[in-house]
Amino acid sequence: MNHAVNRIQTTFERLAQAGRKALIPFITAGDPAQDRTVPLMHTLVQAGADVIELGVPFSDPMADGPTIQRASERALRNGMTLRGVLTMVAEFRQQDSVTPVVLMGYGNPIEAMGWATFAQRCAEVGVDGVLTVDFPPEESHEAFEHLQRHNIAPIFLLAPTTNEARIQQVAQLARGYVYYVSLKGVTGAGHLDIAAIAEKMPQLRRHIRLPIGVGFGIRDGDTARQVADVSDAVVIGSRIVQEIEASAPEALLENVKRFVAGVRAALDK
Repeated sequence: MNHAVNRIQTTFERLAQAGRKALIPFITAGDPAQDRTVPLMHTLVQAGADVIELGVPFSDPMADGPTIQRASERALRNGMTLRGVLTMVAEFRQQDSVTPVVLMGYGNPIEAMGWATFAQRCAEVGVDGVLTVDFPPEESHEAFEHLQRHNIAPIFLLAPTTNEARIQQVAQLARGYVYYVSLKGVTGAGHLDIAAIAEKMPQLRRHIRLPIGVGFGIRDGDTARQVADVSDAVVIGSRIVQEIEASAPEALLENVKRFVAGVRAALDK
């Protein structure tokens, strides 16, 4: 079995056997400071995270709402780079060889490094999956060949507007899990329509054998629980990033831990 994809797979299999749903928090690497990212990652795991999505800051994000844009700006001001993010994953792996880590970002910084180098470096430091927001499946064959050569899962976004042909395409290329964007608009946006998500799931599952995670707009344990009832995983980003933004340095880890543990408890009810 290939190891990297397997970390994500193993996690979902273990959860499925226990009848539990995956909690996938997102944070931006380098926010609020470079030396806080790895401690934050460990804190997320202690609070009950199953997979960590680590945002690679980018100067011109498209899908991200103002909260995550500000986090990216702070991280870039702190000198955060793609190489720096990879170094952080290596540091995280010194103490945690189990929790899957997915890098989430945009194509430019990876293109600048080169997909071959990037994929190899991901494998060396222990990255399990890569989600490139602006790389649709039809444009990414070379990128995915490099990722798959190193057993790194290409992870894709699907949206309420995604048509059947695109769902089929993603079903063929995706590994690890698929990330369903629960609403039209940007991250952290308004009210979630659980019924609409539930309605979309059979169409997705007709084609997709992988676990399906749902994100965008999940702000509390109660909503997370409702989303988990119709999916395999809950992705929470903006709400955690807000916690980071609002926290005094000395309260940062405690505040994030409290929020994420609360969501975990709601999911396990």
